[in-house]
Amino acid sequence: MQLTNRNKQVERKPMTFAEKMYLPSIFKGMGITFSHMFKKKPTINYPEQQRPFSAVFRGLHILNRDEEGRERCTACGLCALACPAEAITMEAAERQVGEEHLYREEKYAAKYEINMLRCIFCGLCEEACPKDAIYLSQTFAQANYDRKGFIYKKEDLLIPNPVTDPEGFAKAKGTIPQSK
Repeated sequence: MQLTNRNKQVERKPMTFAEKMYLPSIFKGMGITFSHMFKKKPTINYPEQQRPFSAVFRGLHILNRDEEGRERCTACGLCALACPAEAITMEAAERQVGEEHLYREEKYAAKYEINMLRCIFCGLCEEACPKDAIYLSQTFAQANYDRKGFIYKKEDLLIPNPVTDPEGFAKAKGTIPQSK
């Protein structure tokens, strides 16, 4: 008993001798294979060559410093709230007397972590930050063998200090240092 009238009877005609040998299909496949042998390779030799990225590419996160080398992050938590993947966690602390050269504001991020396994590189943390403390660089995330290597701590994310390492700071910002 049929439930619907959608089925159709298929008529199978017998295959010819050439079709039984599969020769036309084999020659067609070999022609496609040989045509690809003479085309330009779509792959690149990664360590030696690097693919150019778009200007709007969003890579690894960077915690920014000001020109005096102080951390810009005030641990307001807006980046963690804006993150749809909940990849950012932070703990705030009060600046102590004598630490004015380390932090710009009275509050700073004592602990700042980004779980790169959860991050979707949307850039909402960068847009939410009122102090321009976090931005997504042109560097892409490195491969790792364990999960702990993908949790980036504050020390991993901080840009080099411009006072002690001006070349590293300029390289991280994407600018060329001025020669004296």
